[in-house]
Amino acid sequence: MGLGSSKQAKESCEKVLSVPTFTNIVEYMKSGKCKNVIAMVGAGISTSAGIPDFRSPGSANICFQQNPTPFFKLAKELFPGKYDPTPSHQFLKLLNDEGMLLRLYTQNIDGLERRAGIPAEKIVEAHGTCYTSHCINYSCHAEYQLEWMKERIFNDQIPTCEKCNDIVKPDIVFFGERLPEKFFMSVDEDFDRCDLLLIIGTSLTVQPFAGLIDACPSKTPRLLINKTKCGTNSGFAMLLGMSSGLEFDSKDNYRDVFWQGNSDDGCFELAKSLGWSEKLQSLIDKSKKKD
Repeated sequence: MGLGSSKQAKESCEKVLSVPTFTNIVEYMKSGKCKNVIAMVGAGISTSAGIPDFRSPGSANICFQQNPTPFFKLAKELFPGKYDPTPSHQFLKLLNDEGMLLRLYTQNIDGLERRAGIPAEKIVEAHGTCYTSHCINYSCHAEYQLEWMKERIFNDQIPTCEKCNDIVKPDIVFFGERLPEKFFMSVDEDFDRCDLLLIIGTSLTVQPFAGLIDACPSKTPRLLINKTKCGTNSGFAMLLGMSSGLEFDSKDNYRDVFWQGNSDDGCFELAKSLGWSEKLQSLIDKSKKKD
């Protein structure tokens, strides 16, 4: 890539927002032109559910085979069904109900997106899921479903394969492991169609997930709802005239918007601005009645 080529591409691309502001993002969503929203979410959307931080010290993938007990104790704490979806999850459900959600990419393994009622085919669980499990013996690799695993974990058993007696692990991704194939296939299929990228409750530090912010078309608006600004252009990339990351503070910014605060507050504000407050509250109330 030649120096300045990224800037020239920006100047030649059609601007969707007259000015990159939260208000203009909302107006764009109301316009009827915004039909294929991709949401990228992280641990921040599950904070208010009371879920403990999965990113605990130590390398679970290194010691798992030698001593799987600590992992399964943690898995019991995070197992689907123990926690309820947050207002952020319900907002994403509403976005799908309104026919605007193309796909939801999540770093979370808590399954709360599914519990909120978002269809499984709309969800890409980048770091895996507890809804299925597999034997770690690759010559066997037998698959087991959620209830099978739940029965064993909640009886404080180490799940072992019924076919070969090796350990069975939920299909979550340990550090250093390859992400699910669905992740890569969906990225190829989805991001060229993305006309709005919502980034909620993620620090954008873990690759390749974080790199998805650069996968959408150059004209696509990007809204970050987070406590802190992140995913911004690296100084090295800027020196080379390359686009890499969100560009809130760049004088050339024409599409990136940052809303500072926690995920639930940001989703409430977005729903209010869209005129969806009653619908969102209705989803939240229905979720509470199920408990």
